[in-house]
Amino acid sequence: MAESSSAAGRFYHTISEAGRVLPSASRWNSVEIDFRLVPQLSNGYDSIPSPYSKSYDYELVITDKKYLKRFLYISLSTAFLILALILLLHFVPHKNSHHNSSNNLTLAVNHALTFFDVQKSGNYPSNSPVKFRGSSGLQDGKWKNLHADLVGGFYDSGNNIKFTFPTAYTITLLSWSVIEYHKKYEELGEVEHVKDIIRWGSQYLLKVFVYRNATGSSPILYSQVGSSNDTMNENDISCWQRPEDMKYNRGVSVCDVTASDLAGEIIASLAAASLVFKQENEYSASLVKAAEKLYEVATNETHSDKQVVYTSVDRCGMEARQFYNSTGFKDELVWAGIWLFLATGNTSYLEYATGNFNAAADDQAISDKGIFYWNNKFPAIVLLLTRIRFFHDPGFPYEHALGSSSNVIEQLMCFYLSHETLNRTQGGLIFLKPDDYGGALQFAATASFLSKLYSDYLSLLQRSGGSCGNGGFSRAMLRRFAMSQINYILGENPKKMSYVVGFGDKYPTHVHHRSASIPWDGRLYSCSEGHKWLSSKDPNPNTLLGAMVTGPDQFENFIDERDKPWFTQPSIASNAGLVAALIALHESSSHHSSGFNLGIDQTGIFEKVHVLPSTVP
Repeated sequence: MAESSSAAGRFYHTISEAGRVLPSASRWNSVEIDFRLVPQLSNGYDSIPSPYSKSYDYELVITDKKYLKRFLYISLSTAFLILALILLLHFVPHKNSHHNSSNNLTLAVNHALTFFDVQKSGNYPSNSPVKFRGSSGLQDGKWKNLHADLVGGFYDSGNNIKFTFPTAYTITLLSWSVIEYHKKYEELGEVEHVKDIIRWGSQYLLKVFVYRNATGSSPILYSQVGSSNDTMNENDISCWQRPEDMKYNRGVSVCDVTASDLAGEIIASLAAASLVFKQENEYSASLVKAAEKLYEVATNETHSDKQVVYTSVDRCGMEARQFYNSTGFKDELVWAGIWLFLATGNTSYLEYATGNFNAAADDQAISDKGIFYWNNKFPAIVLLLTRIRFFHDPGFPYEHALGSSSNVIEQLMCFYLSHETLNRTQGGLIFLKPDDYGGALQFAATASFLSKLYSDYLSLLQRSGGSCGNGGFSRAMLRRFAMSQINYILGENPKKMSYVVGFGDKYPTHVHHRSASIPWDGRLYSCSEGHKWLSSKDPNPNTLLGAMVTGPDQFENFIDERDKPWFTQPSIASNAGLVAALIALHESSSHHSSGFNLGIDQTGIFEKVHVLPSTVP
């Protein structure tokens, strides 16, 4: 959030046609092998003409065993030297591809996850790898006459505000990456780390909606904790303070269930998280129960004529409007239906999702088409529905939406690969919203994730690729595209700079972030005292490990200054896309029968779906 954002070789083994037996060792010194470089005349057996017009017989005369051994030693040594040089050239990392190795991606995944540890609000865990954070926001929810428990969750970015909408999106996306690639997380030793992050977020999301009465017919949704518009008092934007030092009142924004986009994303996040924790029956069940209860109210026909985006209602999302303005809600409700179907196997949710598919497609803002991020779930919707069609096709009456999804996802992949219709920087970064100042990296990261995930689906089906209007694409093309975007983010760009803090030799050191910029020295800095750290030209005293900053503009310009958040501010939503892309691109050590190191769980996402036939088109 920006503060006001090789062909196979053939080998043959031959035996001499003459079939001559080598002489015994006792006669070795008298053997003659004559290389006849000039044709010899003979009246004996050897004078029989060769059937080939230009062939010669050769003989080599060896008069001393010592010289032969020396010749063999020199020949073998030369051969081994050449082989060693070839292997050395093959395995030494190339200058421009050092970020392609799995080891580097392993490190990047760990770093990118650690950023979420920095962003935790509430009772800070003592075992955290981050040592410049502590407990904070312990009074969140206590504001004016409100007495809600809103302790926990994540600070959104470089400020101390907690936004429910991007938090829910973050948990949905991280959960999806675990559901698909949990084997990879296990291989990297990061499965418990990412699950801890998802648990931290999902526990908070269970708190952000409550019911006014026992019947549960009218829930309240909390969309935000913290304020930016209270110009008369200190607030989370005007103050440059660590969250541990906050003394000012933190406002709470309240919505009702007609905030359909907000409700839909909360439902999706809880349903997706329930699949991550499916081995923990009680917790998983509580997530599903809450998601179904909220879904029932949010999609109730009596509210259909009142449904709105949460930022259109002042009391609900006026402050969020400048940071996370929502432009539609039908994609979130369809998104919610798909995840609830996968979490429960109840086909009524799939019926809702497919029945409202066209409405979700039409609800996209023109500037958002092809972009998967917190405001537009449609590209992810078509990929998930395509996954259902590929590996668990339910057939009638869902086939129209599923078939349309397959067509749309192919068009999306063609769009990503096109050099004619898609803006790219000189260094190769796709610029999906050139008119939107900032945020290119987060859009590139999610495009990388979707394209790599789709290529893995094609690999499981042993399909070579897909078709475009003027040709087609292969799985390899999708992987190269996905890797190119992540390589750019990790340092293969004109600036030769990694845009992920702590990764590589050169990265941003003046990140727009309160906790990172203020020394962890045991002193409390007041609201006014903190501003000296905002304007300081010194590097941040605390390394914000794993944070992906906003990044460069379309002309490759990047200014590493703390007071320019449109270049240097990170966010949890952006990092969620980065984590998803990194784990998708990491090469798994578990081999698939097709020969690819996919590390993807083909069937786990359908564990709760028992009523549909398992077919592959």
